[in-house]
Amino acid sequence: MSTAERTAELTLPQASERRGPRRRRLGDTWWRHVIAVVAIVIALFPIAYVVSAAFNADSSLSGSALIPRHVTLDNFRELFFGQKKSVGHATFQNAHYGNWFLNSMVVAGATALLTVLLSALAAYAFSRFRFRGRRFGMVALLLIQMFPQLLAVVAIYLIVFNAGEVFHFIGLNTLTALILVYLGGAMGVNTWLMKGFFDTIPKELDESARVDGATPAQVFWGVILPLAAPVLAVIALISFITTLNDFAIASVILQTQHKLTLPVGLQQYIDQKYSEHWGPFAAGVLIAAVPAALLFAATQRYIVQGLTSGAVKG
Repeated sequence: MSTAERTAELTLPQASERRGPRRRRLGDTWWRHVIAVVAIVIALFPIAYVVSAAFNADSSLSGSALIPRHVTLDNFRELFFGQKKSVGHATFQNAHYGNWFLNSMVVAGATALLTVLLSALAAYAFSRFRFRGRRFGMVALLLIQMFPQLLAVVAIYLIVFNAGEVFHFIGLNTLTALILVYLGGAMGVNTWLMKGFFDTIPKELDESARVDGATPAQVFWGVILPLAAPVLAVIALISFITTLNDFAIASVILQTQHKLTLPVGLQQYIDQKYSEHWGPFAAGVLIAAVPAALLFAATQRYIVQGLTSGAVKG
C-alpha cells in the first residue's frame, strides 16, 4: 500500500461514522412512549372533564359526563347575567362573576408586579452589598417561610381589622389590604430565588458600568434587570398563579359579594344544594384559566432563554 493510500485511509471517516450514531428502534423504547401517553391522558382528563361540564346543559354534578349530550352556553350566560328563578313571584338572581374576575386580575396583577419589584430590590442589595445584619436578614427571610401563611390567619385578620380603624383603605373588605398580605407572604422565597440568580451575573459588568459613569440606580435598572429577565418572568408567573388560586386568605379579608375574588365567589356555586350549579362553576373555572395560560405563553420565551443562555458570552 502506497503512502498516499494510507494517508487517505487515515483521514477519510468510516461510512458508519459519517452516518452518525445509530438510531434506537421503537422496540427498545416502547415503554417510554407508553408512559408518556399515560401521563398525557392523566394530565388532560381533568381539563377535558371541566370543559365538558362547562358546555353541558345538565349543570348538576350527577348529570355531568365526559361527552355532553346537549351542548349549551347557558352556563356562561348565568355567570354574567344571572338566572331567573320563581320563588313566590318572578325574581332575578344577580351575577357578580364580572366583579370577581376583575378583582382577581387586579389583585393578582398588582401582587405579581410589586413582588417582582420589591424582591428584585432586596435581592440586589443582598447580592451586591456587604452590610451589618446581611446574613441575619437572609436567614430570617428563610426561617419565616418555614411557617405557612395559613397559620397566621387569625393574626392577619386582627392586624387588618385594627389597621382599618386608622387607615380605611387597608382595612377589611378592601383589595389593598389583600395585596399587602400577599406581598408579605411572597417576599421571602422570591428574594432568595432572585438573590441566587443575581449571584450568577458577573460583578465585572457592574464595575464596567461604574467606570463609564453609571450610578448604582442606573446599574440596577440598565444592567442587572435586563439580564435577570428570565427569573423575573418566573417570579411574576408564580406570584400571579398563586395569588389567583388563593382561597383561605381572601375568604377572611373580603366580605361583600362585589369585593370577592374568583376562588371565593365560585365556591358559592357548589357549597349548597349538592352542587346543582356545577355547570356555571366549571364555566367560571374555564374562563379564569385563560389569563394564566396567556401569561405563561407570553413569558415562555424568557424562561427558555434563561435555561439556554448565560449573562456573558466569551
